Amino acid sequence: MQFDEREADQTTREPGNEHSDECRCTSAGGGQRGKGPFGFAHSLNLGYGNLGSSVMRVTVVVPTYNENDNIEVFCREVRAAVPAASILVVDDGSPDGTADTVDRLGAELGSITVLRRDKKLGLGSAYRAGLRAAIDSGAEICVQMDADLSHDAALLPALIANVELGADLAIGSRYVPGGRTVDWPPGRRRLSRWGNRYAAGVLGLAVNDATAGYRAYDSSALVRMDFETVRAEGYGFQVEMTYRLVRIGGKIVEFPITFRDRVEGSSKMSGGIVREASVLVARLWLSDFKGRRKRRREGR
Repeated sequence: MQFDEREADQTTREPGNEHSDECRCTSAGGGQRGKGPFGFAHSLNLGYGNLGSSVMRVTVVVPTYNENDNIEVFCREVRAAVPAASILVVDDGSPDGTADTVDRLGAELGSITVLRRDKKLGLGSAYRAGLRAAIDSGAEICVQMDADLSHDAALLPALIANVELGADLAIGSRYVPGGRTVDWPPGRRRLSRWGNRYAAGVLGLAVNDATAGYRAYDSSALVRMDFETVRAEGYGFQVEMTYRLVRIGGKIVEFPITFRDRVEGSSKMSGGIVREASVLVARLWLSDFKGRRKRRREGR
């Protein structure tokens, strides 16, 4: 659903305009776009410090592998943006000492913990373990972020506020008006854009950025969608999580962000991850033919 704070029925700009000053929000569980019962937006010139209160318990879950060059800056930026939030780092045996740095920061700043794993087991596995630990510790909102500083922590209060106001999932989206990517080579940009269009078109998702890694979930929605049975490991994990939430009628809001390529460390993207995501979408398509047709009729 599209909503402008000044006039509810005002026509929004076309989604292809990546430099618009307002976001487009979509409801995956509430009927056709622009007609469903749910959706809201924040103008980009709002003071983010007034959003994302500490009323609900928030845990930021961060998978890491060799992120020692970035993790201290990341943790300090998150703490500055949302002082009441806990940070849970899921480290897959990083040989560069990432986990030790997190332990030091936890002793200094408090409410920063590390879940140490012996070896690299994949993004999906790390998120499943981290989300379970966060929920077991009482988190009512679980945030997913990358540790490589690609996601602007200053937008966390606004992202969290969308869940506080009723969304089951708030996505920091590159592909709604106001969202964009910078510092990416053209090939990577095309792969991401068309990968999202492929997933949305094949699975009937009214979501522009299903592969986004910057997102906040209502913990009760994670339990309802049985997130621990999601099997994808690479970036397909985000697609399958989005798909699961749509299937249970969850409410999804997309919020515009600027995504920046990492400065330190190396990208985890590989050809195998791309192939896994492509096969995953085809498998989900085959397993849910009737459900997909129904969602398309309802605009979700």
